[in-house]
Amino acid sequence: MEIMLKVYLLGLTTAAIFLALLTYVTYQLLSRYIRKWNEMKPIPGVDGAYPIIGNALQFKTNAGDFFSQIVEGTNEFRHLPLLKIWIGPIPFIVLFHAENIEMVLNNPKHMDKAYAYKFLNPWLGTGLLTSTGDKWRGRRKMLTPTFHFSILSEFLEVMNEQAEILTEKLEKQAGKGPFNCFNFITLCALDIICETAMGKKIYAQSNSGSEYVRCVYKMSDIITRRQRTPWYWPDFIYYFIGEGKEHDRSLKILHSFTESVIKERAEYMSNAESDSEPDQGTKKRRAFLDMLLKTTDEDGNHLSHKDIQEEVDTFMFEGHDTTAASMNWALHLLGAHPEEQRKVQQELQDVFGSSDRPINSDDLRRLRYLECVIKESLRLFPAVPLFARSICEECRINGFKVPKGVNAIIIPYALHRDPRYFPDPEEFRPERFLPENSIGRHPYAFIPFSAGLRNCIGQRFAVMEEKVVLASILRRFNVEACQKREDLRPLGELILRPEKGIWIKLERRTQLLEMPL
Repeated sequence: MEIMLKVYLLGLTTAAIFLALLTYVTYQLLSRYIRKWNEMKPIPGVDGAYPIIGNALQFKTNAGDFFSQIVEGTNEFRHLPLLKIWIGPIPFIVLFHAENIEMVLNNPKHMDKAYAYKFLNPWLGTGLLTSTGDKWRGRRKMLTPTFHFSILSEFLEVMNEQAEILTEKLEKQAGKGPFNCFNFITLCALDIICETAMGKKIYAQSNSGSEYVRCVYKMSDIITRRQRTPWYWPDFIYYFIGEGKEHDRSLKILHSFTESVIKERAEYMSNAESDSEPDQGTKKRRAFLDMLLKTTDEDGNHLSHKDIQEEVDTFMFEGHDTTAASMNWALHLLGAHPEEQRKVQQELQDVFGSSDRPINSDDLRRLRYLECVIKESLRLFPAVPLFARSICEECRINGFKVPKGVNAIIIPYALHRDPRYFPDPEEFRPERFLPENSIGRHPYAFIPFSAGLRNCIGQRFAVMEEKVVLASILRRFNVEACQKREDLRPLGELILRPEKGIWIKLERRTQLLEMPL
């Protein structure tokens, strides 16, 4: 009897301790939430926020409707310096003016990515996109040399080869009426990033049914939906009633693929270094993965295979989807603006004449108007339409106090339409980016690759790829857009994509032969 009483009392004590801890944690969370709610009251906000759930119920679940909400909201509140919203119990400020964005992106204190990026961690780990603090600084310093222009130039051969495969596939569509080019361009970009990042040919342009290809897109969609629905943020709920199991199935396929490639490449390099046989005059192409396998930190330590996989997965995600979308948007805009297309083709004629030779580094430097087209396309349709940072110490933005721990959402799509820096912002005018027309423009008015210390490490790679692929297409074809701007309906996912693709017509060009002198 005495033993039973002791067990009973022990149970009561344990329950009391648990209840006390739960009460304490709940009190701390609620008091922190109430404190932030009161501190942020002066910041203008969107009406209809409820306690705890915030504005979450106001968000549309459909990706197209959600992005339309963002566009309408930023237009409605453009006169405000910043805007406050609550997603669940987490506060956000929305920024779309260059002066305010600079205060966040140019401040080394606000280097951490926002809370929603944690949902990328199962896929990308804490690589360059998602890491913070000393790990990010060390990794960025280690990886910057791998993006040197002299190394990027070695990838031109891959880009030319894959662009040639693309144009051969597009040749079959020429003269046949409208078709959706989005998947053609995307598979080309995927082949380019696989071979340049991993040294692995996956023949995506020949095998569009690849399981790896499908899982890249599925994972992107799954993560975006979770970011928009805070009731799925807790893992136990997500795996019980959400898409947790589907997430893990896709994740297993993605990681298995990159793990096998890293292992295969590491074995090849090890064998090559120990092989005493001469090279027989053949040169093995370098890939980012090769450089990662050889990279050491300041103490002379090599990256672990886990570290390498984080960066390879990050390159794969960031390095193909963004450029593919950008090239598709550019093709639509050129197809909708024949005069600008003629200017690009005249530049191509000046550089290449009637030759069908591959593009070299010197050609890239001479394609200045094409670069203006790429920039103007990125202004109107930035590949990453919004991104977010964590405010890591209390600060003031445009006179408003912003507490530590608030998330800042930066919306390039709205920023790039500021009429102070881009008059008639909806007009497609590549000349805006000629050097003489860029004088005096705020350095944070155009940030398709982010800006500040944490800007995109691969932006030169992306522009190089876009120039090669777009030039290859426009040297061979005339492009006609088959959609109006209002029909495109961009989707607000991790990457800005049109809901129903990009529909164009192609006609073979009749090029003039250069006359002998």
